[in-house]
Amino acid sequence: MIITKTPFRVSFAGGGSDMANFYREYGGCVLSTSINRYMYLSLHPYFDHRKTALKYSQTEIVEDINDINHKIFRCVLNDMKIEGVEISSTADVPSGTGLGSSSSFTVGLLHTLYCYKGKYVSKSRLAQEACQVEINKLGNPIGKQDQYAAAFGGLNFISFHQDDTVSVEPVITKAETINRLQENLMMFYTGLTHDANVILAEQKNNISQEDKTRNLIQMCGLARDMKHSLENNELSDFGKILNEGWIRKKELAGGITNPKIDELYETAMKNGATGGKLLGAGGGGFLLFYCPKEYQERLKNQLRLRHFPFSFEHDGSSVVYIGDKYWE
Repeated sequence: MIITKTPFRVSFAGGGSDMANFYREYGGCVLSTSINRYMYLSLHPYFDHRKTALKYSQTEIVEDINDINHKIFRCVLNDMKIEGVEISSTADVPSGTGLGSSSSFTVGLLHTLYCYKGKYVSKSRLAQEACQVEINKLGNPIGKQDQYAAAFGGLNFISFHQDDTVSVEPVITKAETINRLQENLMMFYTGLTHDANVILAEQKNNISQEDKTRNLIQMCGLARDMKHSLENNELSDFGKILNEGWIRKKELAGGITNPKIDELYETAMKNGATGGKLLGAGGGGFLLFYCPKEYQERLKNQLRLRHFPFSFEHDGSSVVYIGDKYWE
């Protein structure tokens, strides 16, 4: 038995600049953190070694891995030539909520299978291969930030270079600044889910438009501003930067927001929040707000949404259990 856990992420600024048709022209960057909410994957040899069993929101048992319906399972198991196993996935949050669950799954699956084969791979390689699977092989209209956030873990400034390389730079700041930041961040579940690929496909097509390009360039600037503020242990403008980023993000594609989300955001800004954003591609999922502690109870009462506490984590994708291999 092998068990891995791979964190979800919260992206603060720069999202969208991690798409190839933008960063290859201008370079991109995001500031994000992994959080203590995880995708868990377990694997062990299947009793009938001629079959492969997969358990996620559905259960699949196949004799030929090419018959697997789940696209990521089918692609990765074929690439790594692994069959005759049983793999189960369990997540702390559902998909379609803006926390990067698909990429956490892909990173975690690669990590689990490499461990099963007895091979060590670096966090960088896990992220790179997850990008290859999701973007190049499966053709999903997504960027690279989620894979790197899930693999590396921590509070990072991630740069996407024009030559397709990626650098991950931990944000260096005082522990007390990190603690205050965590205390002032609040996440709420809207109860709305979305298809990220639909929204991201529109956003990807829109990037060539001059105003959308200008917005993404400005959003990268906001990510750098946020990084510099944290390095200077200054949090007074964190909410303002979140708000400015959200204003620009809403203009990238039509499905990013809707009247209900706009109403919730306006309510939050009138009741103590200094800024916020909808996490992920948009259309639903989680709203994140920066709100000083003295206003947080009022904010919860006025929003009347499920409050979802979280904290930062620093490990990235990790193996939490390895048992004996009980047959060949």
